[in-house]
Amino acid sequence: MKPENETALAEMVKGAKGPLRVIGGGTRNIGAPVVGETLSAAGLSGVTLYEPGALTLVAGAGTPVAEIEDVLAQEGQRLAFEPMDHRGLLGTQGEPTIGGVVAGNVSGPRRIQVGACRDSLLGVRFVDGAGRVLKNGGRVMKNVTGYDLVKLMAGSWGTLGVLSEVSLKVQAIPETTGCVLLYGLDEVAAVSAMSAALGSPYDISGAGHAPVGVDGHPVTMIRIEGLDASVSYRADKLKALFANSGAEIHVERDPAKVTEGWRWLRDVAPMHGGTSAVWRLSVKPSDAPAIVAALREVSGDLKVLYDWGGGLVWIEAPEGVDPRTVEFAGHATLVRGSESLRAAMPVFHPEPAPVAAIAQGLRDKFDPRGILNPGLMG
Repeated sequence: MKPENETALAEMVKGAKGPLRVIGGGTRNIGAPVVGETLSAAGLSGVTLYEPGALTLVAGAGTPVAEIEDVLAQEGQRLAFEPMDHRGLLGTQGEPTIGGVVAGNVSGPRRIQVGACRDSLLGVRFVDGAGRVLKNGGRVMKNVTGYDLVKLMAGSWGTLGVLSEVSLKVQAIPETTGCVLLYGLDEVAAVSAMSAALGSPYDISGAGHAPVGVDGHPVTMIRIEGLDASVSYRADKLKALFANSGAEIHVERDPAKVTEGWRWLRDVAPMHGGTSAVWRLSVKPSDAPAIVAALREVSGDLKVLYDWGGGLVWIEAPEGVDPRTVEFAGHATLVRGSESLRAAMPVFHPEPAPVAAIAQGLRDKFDPRGILNPGLMG
């Protein structure tokens, strides 16, 4: 089913006789397998309101992310939270949609500076499991009516309602960008360096580390954006900050190379094309290297990538390895795995009983028949 407008969407949901597999562009095949008739929001497409001066944009949930980025770029603006593209990691086809981004609260490296997707979300329209059209929030930043429900829809993965329209605040593209590259640090030293950069006054917009970089050697990436003179000043200050780190330091100022490098990190390119399981860990940055070391003791060699200053860790491991068997404070989500693996274990980190009860209560409220992506979140 692929409704072309919100009315048709509501009628389809209301008339559904069984479970619905809710998707946008079908590129983010994450979560437990859902058995049911496919309902795609891809037909609800198009930018319906864009006010560059107010930094706001409203679009149908099925609007391709690429289309939104093109519209914004014409006015020198962008989505601040730079959502990742899962297609390379998951081996999927199609076009990522803005509704899919919101439903998954998909957020990239700039989250450490501007927050997650939900922090850019101003308002939503959606159809709940009873076929009711609901709206919440507004179309401008000063309107915060129903703020909590707007945030709730981000990351709900279509289990509370099918998004039909989203309103977002956007951001001006800075004049220039640069990246301070530290070569040769081990993982503990890299996290320490990223923490030092993020704790500095130099307005860092990205901090990541690859134990195996493009050239096969460890590289730590620190991104700075803004006016040209400011980027140059901050790059020099960061070089001085890391002068005694033991790393080989290079500052990349070519915009194309900087963009390419951060897309490589954002989209977890080192793990593209594989068939092993891929896990996404959200942890305290200072804990990350020890958690990875403990997992290596269990499984041997792993592919690892650090983002968010070490707070986000991507791990590629054999399917028999479950990071949750290592005790740590945080969350582990199975992002890529065989259908049998995703059916056999909770894909999303199990919630504490009180939180699980609240989540179930919300699903009962917004989807009383239990038809929207049932079982997706474990």
